[in-house]
Amino acid sequence: MKKIYMLLLLGGFLGLLSKPAAAQLYDVRDGTVSFERKEREALKVQVDGTAQWLRDYWQAWLKDTYSIRLKGDGTFGVGKKDLLVAKQTPVSSVSGKLIDLYSSVVAPADTVAELAVWATLGGNSFMSATQTPSEYAAMRTMVQSFAAAARIKAYRDQITEAEKQVKEVEKEREKLEKNIQNLQANTTSNLARIETLQKQNVENTLKARQDSVKLITNAQQLELRKLRLERRRDRLTTLERK
Repeated sequence: MKKIYMLLLLGGFLGLLSKPAAAQLYDVRDGTVSFERKEREALKVQVDGTAQWLRDYWQAWLKDTYSIRLKGDGTFGVGKKDLLVAKQTPVSSVSGKLIDLYSSVVAPADTVAELAVWATLGGNSFMSATQTPSEYAAMRTMVQSFAAAARIKAYRDQITEAEKQVKEVEKEREKLEKNIQNLQANTTSNLARIETLQKQNVENTLKARQDSVKLITNAQQLELRKLRLERRRDRLTTLERK
């Protein structure tokens, strides 16, 4: 059992290691996003998982870590499934001012999702590495902390899924073993019944032959008794006429 479990886990971890090096999973890098018809500096990180998984965990992590509640926003030409916004929210680890925090989630591959995070200190004052270096660096630290948490979360989810698969395989194995035992028992029972029936058939054949011989004797006796009966009737008739 441990061998199966370890193989499943190893398969999951090898799957992570086999990702293309260019993906740079869980490493925060500089990038840009198209927002309000302009390119904005953003921090991006790719993780192992689906876009929905990343979206859900990003929101849960911000809520638990910074008490930030993101909301979906369908404006600026970005669909509600991608853009998440927290306006005028305090993020003391990033800035002493209230900031508008934006993020979007896309899926560049079936098993890889990408998070983009950018922010403004108010109005059109978007944070950048050159204009607001300290705040931008602090935001990078925040996103990198999330990436580390996401890596652990992904591993834990993979272990949970592997454990679930192990249980399913064990359950299926138990079911198959039980079916095999039932079939073997049924086969043994059937063979015993067949042997009994075969013996019964032999006995029935022998008995039928014996009864056939008796039937011939019975027919002869029947004819003899009918003849005797007829003779006695005839004698009775003769006696009654006298």
